[in-house]
Amino acid sequence: MSIRFRLIIMNFLQFFIWACWLLTIGAYWFQNKGWSGAEFGAIFSTMGIASLFMPTLTGIIADKWVSAEKLYAILHLLGAAALIYIPEVNNPSDFFWVILLVVIFYMPTLALSNSIAYTILTRTQTDIVDDFPPIRVWGTVGFVVALWVVSLTHNETSANQFYIAAGAAITLAIYSFTLPNCPPLAKETDKKTFGELLGLNAFLLFKDSKIALFFIFSMFLGAALQLTNAYGDTFLHDFATADAYKDTIAVKYPAIIMSISQISETLFILAIPFFLKRFGIKQVMLFSMIAWVLRFGLFAYGNPGSGLWMIILSCIVYGMAFDFFNISGSLFIETYTSPKIRASAQGLFMMMVNGFGAVSGSLISGFIIQAYFTQADGTKEWPGIWLTFAAYSLVVAVLFAVLFKHKHEKNIEVRKH
Repeated sequence: MSIRFRLIIMNFLQFFIWACWLLTIGAYWFQNKGWSGAEFGAIFSTMGIASLFMPTLTGIIADKWVSAEKLYAILHLLGAAALIYIPEVNNPSDFFWVILLVVIFYMPTLALSNSIAYTILTRTQTDIVDDFPPIRVWGTVGFVVALWVVSLTHNETSANQFYIAAGAAITLAIYSFTLPNCPPLAKETDKKTFGELLGLNAFLLFKDSKIALFFIFSMFLGAALQLTNAYGDTFLHDFATADAYKDTIAVKYPAIIMSISQISETLFILAIPFFLKRFGIKQVMLFSMIAWVLRFGLFAYGNPGSGLWMIILSCIVYGMAFDFFNISGSLFIETYTSPKIRASAQGLFMMMVNGFGAVSGSLISGFIIQAYFTQADGTKEWPGIWLTFAAYSLVVAVLFAVLFKHKHEKNIEVRKH
């Protein structure tokens, strides 16, 4: 079995686990448990909370003390145990803490999976920019397959979704122990400062103005990602209250419409090598930011009837919006930083995107929507909401174009040692 195929299996299972419950946990909450919606919003905050510290912490451990693939396997085993326990929870407050435990174990594996792939691919002396995206695309395929598996087996409201995810996590954990060893690269004989002894040297990346700005704008784009994750499906569901739209395909099957976004991802992931080598990271990130403007703007004017094409086009644009900052950003961090802090650097990137970005995006957007776009009867003014998000993305794009200084070279980036 080729190493590329082995990494494909890892990526497929990585995102299969997440998709088994991520989009259907709401249906389980409301229809299986019968709980109210007052406390459900806090469930999605758990991913941001966990991402504030876990990716960086596990990255430090992988760079300093434990082989990345072994740490990766252990986290998936612990995550599987937490997933199996979810159906035993019988009150909303305990449910929050168990889900927090699930994502504490899961979220750092996103960065670790990238680190493992980069480490193994580097040994083969391949071009990571060319070779990683065709491998990573299978993660998106795994996400889509999991959605269909849970849907076709009618487990959207069943506890079985968590058991399926746990089974996949255990499978991936066992499989991970068989992957090539990815040991810490820091030499224990090297003379180290106190911060280096604690594994905090990756934070020195913030002293580099270019990388610091890159992390800050990654946080801003992470906020945009949280906006579409939190409100996209709800936006389509709200059309069910309008007689003109309640029987349309988009309202009856919103998950299928939204899955177009994941299908689009598979295409844009494969386009990343071309765009990065042709235009460089600054232009690619700008493409992503403009795509976010279009994503939100098309939602503002779309509807499930005559405006369905706008919603579908918004889902297609999402592929560029997500991939061109998330995956291209990960590649930029990999090529710009030393292999000795590979896992820590990827953890920092994940912390900024899924941690600070997600938490700030969730809190600020929630306040703005409640204060300015929610009517007395609780209905939301969706065009105003999406146009506000589009304006936010446009401002971020303009600031990035002005502030982020980067000269593109033929070989995309030169690694710093």
